[in-house]
Amino acid sequence: MEHDPPGELFKETTFPDVLQRGEVIGVRPIWSGQNHIFLVQLHQTGHEPCLAIYKPSVGEAPLHDFPTGHLYRREYAAYLLAKALGWHFIPPTVIRDGPYGIGSMQLFIRHDIWEHYFTLRERYQEELLCLCLFDLLTNNADRKGGHCLLGIDGRIWGIDHGLTFNRDLKLRTVIWDFANQPIPVRLLEDVRRVSQRLVSGDQLFTEMEDLLVPQEIESLKTRFTYLLKDPKFPDPFFTGKRSWPYPLV
Repeated sequence: MEHDPPGELFKETTFPDVLQRGEVIGVRPIWSGQNHIFLVQLHQTGHEPCLAIYKPSVGEAPLHDFPTGHLYRREYAAYLLAKALGWHFIPPTVIRDGPYGIGSMQLFIRHDIWEHYFTLRERYQEELLCLCLFDLLTNNADRKGGHCLLGIDGRIWGIDHGLTFNRDLKLRTVIWDFANQPIPVRLLEDVRRVSQRLVSGDQLFTEMEDLLVPQEIESLKTRFTYLLKDPKFPDPFFTGKRSWPYPLV
């Protein structure tokens, strides 16, 4: 299977179509963590082949605090929310059938394998600040350092959003550099705009209803409201629980 994705790494309008409809012409397992994850190559007539990360529902290890077989939905929900906010750090993601059934399919980003959050934190504070805020909004329970990538395009990317949107406070992240700092106004405006879309009848709300359970949507709305009322980053002890993931990278 070829390892090189197309020359242009990110086309918001093109890649979701290839991810959704492209023929899977190669599959390779990625041995990482408890879940079954695959690197796949997709081909669609008229487009260059691309690589994607495929996470099938049947490959998800059961968890006591997340619905079984639904983590792939959270990958897509996170992508939809980030896109609505105008924060384009999650690679294009879709839900589709693959070689092992329904799951998420996300564009593979070529990146420097030696770079991660702890090597990037000093050089990319603005991008990581945005990612930090997104993790607060989505209640990310697993922001490891290795989930922050430096693409060969020079952009910061965030991946692995399966453990998000829990109804209970689950925030575990390595990004605590901004603790107790005010949230920038420019980002609050994005949060305020999207908070107004989390209502019945809006397309974003309808899509979220199809992906999450009602209690999780209510908790999401509550987090938006809370951050707009108290616009600052919390410190790592505000949860009263373990606030760092394991392992850190």
